[in-house]
Amino acid sequence: MTDVQDTTIVSAAIYPPIGVCRVGNSPSEFYIGPEVNEPAPLPPGSYRDDSGRIKREAARFRIYGMNAAGQAVAELTADTADIEWQVALANQKSSWYEFQLAQDVPEAAQAAPSVKRNLAVADRDSLTIAPSPQSVSGTNHKGESTKFDDGTCFGQRVYLGELHTDDVGRLIVLGGHGKAASNDDSPAITFANNEGWYDDTSDGPVTATVTMEGVQLDVAPAWVICAPPNYGPQIKSVRTMWDLMRDTAVSAKMLDRPAKPSFQHDIRPIFERMTELQWVNAGFAAAFGFEGPFDFSSPEWLARLNDATDTGAETRRVLYNNFRVFDRDSKSPVPWPWLYGDAMNVPPADTPRQHTTLSDLQMGFLAQWVEGDFIADYDPDACPPASIDAVPVADQPDMLTRAAMEFCLADAFHPGCEMTWPMRQAGMYASAFRLKARDGAEPDYGQELTPIWDAPGGPVNGGQSPGSITRWMAVPWQTDTASCRSGYTKAYDPYVPTFWPARVPNEVVSAEAYSVITDTSASMQDRIAAFTNRADWLEPLGPDKYYQHQINHMIHHFDQMGIVEVHPGPEGSSDAFPATIQVSDQPQKTRLMAMAKGAAPQGRSDLSHIDKVQRLPVKGG
Repeated sequence: MTDVQDTTIVSAAIYPPIGVCRVGNSPSEFYIGPEVNEPAPLPPGSYRDDSGRIKREAARFRIYGMNAAGQAVAELTADTADIEWQVALANQKSSWYEFQLAQDVPEAAQAAPSVKRNLAVADRDSLTIAPSPQSVSGTNHKGESTKFDDGTCFGQRVYLGELHTDDVGRLIVLGGHGKAASNDDSPAITFANNEGWYDDTSDGPVTATVTMEGVQLDVAPAWVICAPPNYGPQIKSVRTMWDLMRDTAVSAKMLDRPAKPSFQHDIRPIFERMTELQWVNAGFAAAFGFEGPFDFSSPEWLARLNDATDTGAETRRVLYNNFRVFDRDSKSPVPWPWLYGDAMNVPPADTPRQHTTLSDLQMGFLAQWVEGDFIADYDPDACPPASIDAVPVADQPDMLTRAAMEFCLADAFHPGCEMTWPMRQAGMYASAFRLKARDGAEPDYGQELTPIWDAPGGPVNGGQSPGSITRWMAVPWQTDTASCRSGYTKAYDPYVPTFWPARVPNEVVSAEAYSVITDTSASMQDRIAAFTNRADWLEPLGPDKYYQHQINHMIHHFDQMGIVEVHPGPEGSSDAFPATIQVSDQPQKTRLMAMAKGAAPQGRSDLSHIDKVQRLPVKGG
């Protein structure tokens, strides 16, 4: 808990510094995104409206009065200050450069150059969706007059979202409805660079004018990202965007590095997140899932991991040695975490970045943990705050920051889910977690971006403008989401490694299976089989259909994909099942997890030839 002695407010700051909203095709219904880093799950059914359409996830922003030391003294609301919010959103995808590979990795030199999308279109401004900025003040504003709806792309008006306020004047930002289209009705043909296409994701700055007791305060601005839906809303990846940004900030001396890691807050999440992935990937379920050999959520494992004595030293060392080290492990798929990396290719190229590793800070914390140099603060009875109101005011800014970024991915930037590789560059930030805005117009970088991405004044170091964060992503987002699979090398394992299962599941517990699991009249053998086997999350795309059918189906029917929700385990089943089970809310057939070596799961098409996984030349290939 932060101890605040000085309660004099001298400035203000918006939190979270980067907020995240998500598209959804429900016309008007939405829910507020996470505001604490371990939120209680929403009741099943909360993510869809009565017609089954996906609700939008809204980003809510707050303003805090800060003292001279930069500590939060109080939240400023419409009751205590005059507040006017300003937001500018844009989508630059169609006018930006193609994604080939993350440009800050050595392998980018072997990939095709990043040239402008829609290069034949001379009027580049006509490709950027740049609606009029909007402002809002007061309480309970419902967005009728603050819509981002006058921007165009290829001459078509594209709605990007709207602004609301809550009952005390906090800002609520809603994004688009998940609409994507082609200017000439051509089908999408690839994962990231579909010519003539646009979507309605976006991003941009959030600012505010704040007057308190007749004095206008300086206000630290924020940014909002409008991303694709979250199909695994309670699940985090092993390396989150918060982990990556924290690592970047510590490396750039924007944040102090803790002298010792906390087991509860720094070490435990690394292990437990691998266990959480059991609900979205069959390989993780077998190894890290309930009653698996590495069920790191069990009280027994957590007690062992929290043991800082010499007795637990060898256990800590053996586990630490399972985590990937680039210089040691090369392109082996065996080390943890079982996630593809920035330079993933089929067949694998000669690069360790075929797979992902933890951040340097995470690995440094684990190295200290191995030596027993950590705070052994695990408390099995601890209850994390269920809402931001349960957090002391001085600690609310950090909690809001962490909550927003921990549910974003920093796995393979290929290109990614919400944001991508520029977010690990210190030049993107004015301070820790707070993006640097561009001063003035951005120059034209020419036909090819590859040689100059990191130049002073360039797209990374020169500051950001509306649309600058999401422009690096796939257009439209649906084609990349539908292309992110697992187990491309079937001879090794049909389920792992995987791309982004925390947001784009692979294998799930189906609603059909859950009904068997909770049926106490069924045999225990059948119930355990229903729990053990998994359904193919991609089944609504027609997994036996050809690739272009699948990605175009995703564009028009992304709401058919299952959202993995938390349900109670069966009553009266002793230790046969976990206390909670995460279940897909869409009907899917259960597939057997156990497969013959080298065989693809039944009905699943082979995508080892698509250009998403053919980014690099391979010797002898």
